[in-house]
Amino acid sequence: MTDRLIRATAAGGKIRAVGAITTTLTETARVRHRLSAVSTDALGRAMTAALLLTSGMKVKFGRVNLRLKGNGPMGGLMVDAGVDGTVRGYVNHPHIEVPLNAAGKLDVGGAIGSEGFVYVFRDLGYGRPYSSTVELVSGEVGDDVANYLFSSEQTPSALVLGVSMNSQSVQSAGGILIQVLPKAAQDESLVELLESRVSSLQGFTPLLQSGKELPEILEELLGDLDLKIFPDEKELKFDCPCSEQRMLGALKLLGTDELEDMIATDKGAEATCDFCGEVYHVGEDKLAQLVGELQLQS
Repeated sequence: MTDRLIRATAAGGKIRAVGAITTTLTETARVRHRLSAVSTDALGRAMTAALLLTSGMKVKFGRVNLRLKGNGPMGGLMVDAGVDGTVRGYVNHPHIEVPLNAAGKLDVGGAIGSEGFVYVFRDLGYGRPYSSTVELVSGEVGDDVANYLFSSEQTPSALVLGVSMNSQSVQSAGGILIQVLPKAAQDESLVELLESRVSSLQGFTPLLQSGKELPEILEELLGDLDLKIFPDEKELKFDCPCSEQRMLGALKLLGTDELEDMIATDKGAEATCDFCGEVYHVGEDKLAQLVGELQLQS
């Protein structure tokens, strides 16, 4: 199934629902960063969550940065997602492994840690980005992003995220975000109904593996509540705007002395993009060219 995102409303517009399939982009991240199983699970969930958060932005070039920093061996992770459906991200310690949790599953919460913070930055493409910070509640990503939505935006939210892998690759990944909109947030019966429906799910990836499409999953959850699925679907993909030109621009910021030292000592330079793992090699001649450009500017 193609990675994509769909949106819907229910209960006369009181409920907002968004679903996403992120299997291919999660596998792309796994390969690019050579992630361990638990790191793949954590980053896949976080990329899905960030994409779901962008779905509520009403600007064409808006972006969401989601960062989880905990006291676990993973250290944390960073994700950057756009309204255009692109996403990228990385894990601080991508190769770590931790024991399975009590349920016999990958222990994302133990890897990230339950003490630390969630940082969310919303960039509308103009003005100063909106930022918010809340404490981690479990390190399980879904719980922490849902807590952020309730704490920072006073929006009761249920977030179900999942990544399923075999020994070779990601088999399925994605998630669902369901929110009671602010004007209806005082309707306790609606909030309780939402919580009950979501808690009845036996995970998200088993539904994908059983062959269900996103509209079918939403229909099962909200079909009796006047569900209306919007016809437009958004394609999702792992994408990073890094380039050799951007890397050369960053190298120029080091200054003449540092660049000349690279030429004399290392005979060149190598830079790796944190977000996508792309490696750029720069030879002596290119570094010398940068030095010349800086000297002309001085």
